[in-house]
Amino acid sequence: MILYDLNPNAKIGKDVTISNFTTISDDVVIGDGTWIGPNVTIFPGARIGKNCKIFPGSVISAIPQDLKFAGEYSTVEIGDNNVIRECCTINRGTAASGKTVIGNNNLLMAYVHVAHDCVVGDNCVFANNATLAGHIVVGDYVILGGKTACLQFIHIGSHVITAGGSLVDKDIPPFVKAARYPISFAGINSLGLQRRGFSSETINNIKDIYRYIFQKGLSISHAVEEIKERYGNTDEGKQVLGFIGNANTGLMKGYTFMKRD
Repeated sequence: MILYDLNPNAKIGKDVTISNFTTISDDVVIGDGTWIGPNVTIFPGARIGKNCKIFPGSVISAIPQDLKFAGEYSTVEIGDNNVIRECCTINRGTAASGKTVIGNNNLLMAYVHVAHDCVVGDNCVFANNATLAGHIVVGDYVILGGKTACLQFIHIGSHVITAGGSLVDKDIPPFVKAARYPISFAGINSLGLQRRGFSSETINNIKDIYRYIFQKGLSISHAVEEIKERYGNTDEGKQVLGFIGNANTGLMKGYTFMKRD
């Protein structure tokens, strides 16, 4: 007995599992080997890759929660090998970019929200209740702690980790840990970098780069000049300088000691 609603115009790959009480609209593409759990809703404009797992209650490609949205055509593009846990919501794009994009090999835990026009890289982990507002760009290997809330237009560099409950209202450059309120530099993501095969020399270079940016009391422009002189020819230096040059909302604060009453 078929207990799901599959539009005949949807394009479904090989070995796709569609569980009971799921609704799949027209103008949907689902890649080979993907598993769609019970009570999932997939609206028009969804492009879902191979070998994904989408758990019960998730809603993919609903229209944006944006008052400027005027019904224009847009999509959600989700890559391969993604795990989207219970009750996640991923909205399609607006006229601004036309699409919301999620890369490959990501884990979105329960109740994660990805709003319109966001771009998420590969190998990210968003813990429970992490929330992206519209137009956010997230690099690769980013870990967002549970209940991290990111304001619209924020950029988050690759290999970043945020503390649970963080409010991200400034751009976070690559390779760092971010925590506290307002969101602040909390050190280098050394353990994550080691696990991903970064050499000790590269990690030490990254530590030095961020000393200039956040710990020496320099202006950003002065810190950039120092980094260009000392690390401008390294991959890590180029990544940090490129991120700073394209920062949308200004960088997060440097480390500050928080006194308790």
